[in-house]
Amino acid sequence: MPSREACPAALRLAFLASALAFLAAQGRAEEVLVFGAASLTESLQEIGKAFEAKTGVAARFSFGASSDLARQIEAGAPADVFFSADTTRMDALEKAGLVRHEDRREFLTNQLVVVVPGASSRRITGAKDLAKLPRLALADPGAVPVGIYARKWLEAEGVWTEVNPKVVPTLDARAALAAVESEAVDAGIVYRTDAAISKKVRVAFVVVNGPAITYSLASLGASKSSAAQRFVDFAAGKAGRAVFERRGFAILK
Repeated sequence: MPSREACPAALRLAFLASALAFLAAQGRAEEVLVFGAASLTESLQEIGKAFEAKTGVAARFSFGASSDLARQIEAGAPADVFFSADTTRMDALEKAGLVRHEDRREFLTNQLVVVVPGASSRRITGAKDLAKLPRLALADPGAVPVGIYARKWLEAEGVWTEVNPKVVPTLDARAALAAVESEAVDAGIVYRTDAAISKKVRVAFVVVNGPAITYSLASLGASKSSAAQRFVDFAAGKAGRAVFERRGFAILK
């Protein structure tokens, strides 16, 4: 039988363990999981640090192609916030009842560029030059936003039929960028902000007549995080917009 002196000590240890468990649970509750388009990686990581410093809420991220992330959300992935590189994926989630229209924020845009390996001497000045290439890296043009944007541009230029057989499809814009960096392909079409982070590629030309690119941000209706909408408002607010602009995105007025 334990002594009377041992009982208070045991009770104190039990209380301490319970308190630590409670605090750990509270800490987990004060996290927000953001599913974000790959092109937003560095910007959202920087915004996440600023958000945590301001609110004490930790922001965690899962980056990838918006199409893949949307499928995961539809399948029940426990995301709190979705930041898509297009509005189509967000429209589908809204139609499925997973996002409320009033929670959406659409304030961010980007631009397509054609990139080549840094050491390449190849001269590419327009869409017609892409039809002459043996290989062109492009995020899946049937599903991934940046690939869809690129396909629409190439269709409008009348060269998609010629370019299509030469396309090396990748998971997302960052994978297309990596293919160009490694010189596995002759060129790639990515976002301007992707090209800006690489020292291994050079921009052959900027697509000035491409389709309108609009990112869409929203908290998810199934989120159990009280911080989800706060993160959305922070990212769409003055501090978040300053980060995006500094990293090469443009703000829609």
